[in-house]
Amino acid sequence: MMRIGVIGAGYVGLVQAGGLVRLGHEVRLGERDEARLDALRAGRVSVYEPGLEALIHEGRATGRLSFHASNREAVDGASVVFIALPTPSDASGAVDTSILDGAIADVAASLPAGSVLVIKSTVPVGTVRRISQMPAIAERDVRVVSNPEFLREGSAVEDFLAPDRIVIGSNDPRVAETLASGVYGDLPGERVVVDPASAEMIKYAANAYLATRVSFVNSIANLCEEVGVDAAGVLEGMGRDHRIGSHYLGPGPGYGGSCLPKDTRALEAMAERHGYDFRLLRAVMEVNEEQRERIVGKVAAAVGGTLSGATVGLWGLAFKAGTDDVRESPAADLARRLTSAGAAVRAYDPRASLWMPGVELVADPLAAADGADVLLVATEWPEFQQVAPVAVKEVMRGSVVVDARNTLDAEEVRAAGLSYLGVGTGRP
Repeated sequence: MMRIGVIGAGYVGLVQAGGLVRLGHEVRLGERDEARLDALRAGRVSVYEPGLEALIHEGRATGRLSFHASNREAVDGASVVFIALPTPSDASGAVDTSILDGAIADVAASLPAGSVLVIKSTVPVGTVRRISQMPAIAERDVRVVSNPEFLREGSAVEDFLAPDRIVIGSNDPRVAETLASGVYGDLPGERVVVDPASAEMIKYAANAYLATRVSFVNSIANLCEEVGVDAAGVLEGMGRDHRIGSHYLGPGPGYGGSCLPKDTRALEAMAERHGYDFRLLRAVMEVNEEQRERIVGKVAAAVGGTLSGATVGLWGLAFKAGTDDVRESPAADLARRLTSAGAAVRAYDPRASLWMPGVELVADPLAAADGADVLLVATEWPEFQQVAPVAVKEVMRGSVVVDARNTLDAEEVRAAGLSYLGVGTGRP
């Protein structure tokens, strides 16, 4: 067992802390937000993530997880300290590391000599090198390592406990082994040990590729619509190729969430700063933007071409099923675009909340459809599949369902007397 400090009780920090406790370590979690800290001490987890609350409760019950308002107190006696703090985009799209830098400056002199400081946050290439050169870090012989996270919201606990790979960026083989075996123990997944700058780039490259894949699939689906082909069969045929695979081949409203949009912008800004014209990545972002407009266009066409005065029922606010996160959510962006065009939106999501002018939050899916001129499905929650289309037809004023996630049974919707418009699908 090791004593480990984790700075930041946000999404990544909570999963990291809970997962390390499950592995048998003693974890001291530092968090400056008093409300969040009080909730954790009372046994409440501020984010919805399947399995996370159980991990945190397990840590509290065993006494191996403690919460600290002082980051310096959290790192006391720790042989390894993880930094899991936000690195948002600035106005130019580049990464703002001020929160991370401030926390490291705060704890640097309190880090035990010879300890390992692990950057879990997504940071620009060169950050580990820069932090390693801080006088308080260098004087205490603290080794700085990159260990990017690859957690998928909605399955983050599973991803921690059964990772595809664990990327460790360190130039010191002994320090890399401390993380690979000492910290992560018997967790599955290949240990990918590279230099720190390469580890920092791996996170950006992986997310940019996923964003590219989403935009490409949406473009293929849109072309299928134009030529009268059902994209489902096309994408199944693509996915059967082992070089491609079937994962991430679902057309929809575009990528979103806390990582892909931010990291694609950051990578493009990095390329521009270094004089490289990353045209492909710019096109990926442009396609993602256009995809939202295309879906809004379908909704507008369903009510005669203009959204002014129309009522839109919206199923979903979270950026994906299995989470309550609305950061950069396609569903939330669609709601914003609809209200900006003059529509009134009645929205339901089983986990997420959103306060926006023109958006009324309701208690269930049928309440969202009640009186709607058109129904838009924007998040792929499984419970939407359980709502009887006949019941939807009875309460709607209009008769068109725009399924931006292709999550409903199109034939059932049509059998109920409604028109169905998916992404890359055939006739209404």
